[in-house]
Amino acid sequence: MDGRTSFWQRNRWLKWVGGGLLLALLVVAGAVYFLLRQAEPILRARVVQALQAHFHARVELDAFHVSFVDGVRAEGKGLRIWPPAQVEGVSVPSPAGPVDPLIRVDEFRFHAPLRYEPGKPVHIQVVELKGLHIHLPPRSHFEKNPPSANGAGASKPWGTPGMMRFQVDTLECADAELVLGTSNPAKLPMEVAIAHLKLTHIGADKAMGFDAQLTNPRPVGAIHSTGSFGPWHVEDPGESPVNGDYRFDHADLGDFKGIAGILNSTGHYQGTLRNLTTDGETDTPDFRLTQFGNPMPLHTRFHAKVDGTNGDTWLEPVEATLGHSHFFAQGQIVRVVVRENGAPPRSVGHDIALDINIDKARLEDFLRLASRSATQLLTGPVAVKAALHIPPGKVPVHRRMTLNGRFVLDQARFASTKIQDRIEELSLRGQGRPKEVKTLDSTGTRSRMTGDFQMANGVIKLSTLDYTVPGADIQLRGTYGLEGGALDFRGTAKMQATVSQMVGGWKGLLLKPADRFFKKNGAGTEIPIHIKGTRENPKFGFGLDN
Repeated sequence: MDGRTSFWQRNRWLKWVGGGLLLALLVVAGAVYFLLRQAEPILRARVVQALQAHFHARVELDAFHVSFVDGVRAEGKGLRIWPPAQVEGVSVPSPAGPVDPLIRVDEFRFHAPLRYEPGKPVHIQVVELKGLHIHLPPRSHFEKNPPSANGAGASKPWGTPGMMRFQVDTLECADAELVLGTSNPAKLPMEVAIAHLKLTHIGADKAMGFDAQLTNPRPVGAIHSTGSFGPWHVEDPGESPVNGDYRFDHADLGDFKGIAGILNSTGHYQGTLRNLTTDGETDTPDFRLTQFGNPMPLHTRFHAKVDGTNGDTWLEPVEATLGHSHFFAQGQIVRVVVRENGAPPRSVGHDIALDINIDKARLEDFLRLASRSATQLLTGPVAVKAALHIPPGKVPVHRRMTLNGRFVLDQARFASTKIQDRIEELSLRGQGRPKEVKTLDSTGTRSRMTGDFQMANGVIKLSTLDYTVPGADIQLRGTYGLEGGALDFRGTAKMQATVSQMVGGWKGLLLKPADRFFKKNGAGTEIPIHIKGTRENPKFGFGLDN
């Protein structure tokens, strides 16, 4: 009896313990379920608070979901961060903010281990973003009050003491866009499309590493850039520093009307998001004007300042080599914006204004670029100082561009033997050596050509052209057409010799009485001269031939 009683007592006790354990498990499960249900809004609040503390700005998050399978997996949608407001020079979260958020993220997700140690940040290895849009307001938005006296505007840590903090190692983003606002109403904001962005070494008050693939609109191509960004300047994010290198390969210049060629470029840049200084090089082995089609190798090295808010660029300077010719250019490339009939402003292209200094060059390099023929009108070493202007437009570049300057051409030779022989003949006769005309040898003839020129609508106009050869000084003015090679030059030829000395022989004796009629302005003979026709078929003559 006692044994049976003891067995049933033990059995009831086991049932009671089992029931208690089951009840406890149910209570614990309920508590865990409750905590998990509460973890999502708590974690969401911590994320929002951390971003508010970091950016000193109002933060909104439309959706946030958490899963506790294999750690903490979180994803969110509709994240918006506004620029900070300015109160007595101190950045504070904006109560309403401007129309456009400072940062907008369509979707994000991250994974973290399921553990939390008080006083230590939650470690997140990678945060993935999709649809990142950064819209920096113009500087005027941040100039309502002076900077605070205590801080340079650096960001605070992602969290404060007593608050859950986060440490992110890497941020990866697809389909990002950076828009830099401008205070100039005549300009459009600068928009930068970023196909892929990776940020590393993320933390407060320090620079982050970045690896970015940018999409260049014109010429179309991908720019790969690496460097460092930050620390984030809270009081004016546009003043956040950036430093990096870039590579731009296989850019088709055919996107610009009138020119063609495949460009490759590398360089380094530094500064802030709003103001950058860049140094780089470009190589275009087949640069050409599409109207003419003669390819020429073009290499440049440049130092430039870039207004990040609108893309305007100041070249200070560009050092270039075209074929065998070396020159410098300095000036600006400015985006032109128009407003028509109340429509939204739009860009119509760029206005280019450069001062050009050609110091070591061959004239034939430039004439070849601007002609269809492989044979050029003139050859020889040339030095030029000119002002170049190319306004935006739809017509070919060679018709839009204007060029005004002065040139010096040493050892000038006409490619046409017909013209060159007549020049050599003129030189010999001008020296009073007519007998040597029959054994003409022009290899040792020295010449020099100087002049002022203007180029517009595809035509080169020479207002003054002085062409000096031994025994003669030729002064011309006229035009040369780049497309058809049309020649139309008129002027005078001043010879040292008299008419009778130029003709020589018995005919010269007969012309002696006429010498006094052709002696003018200190010259032995002064006669009219003209060059007409085309580059391939020139017609060269003197007043005595008319």
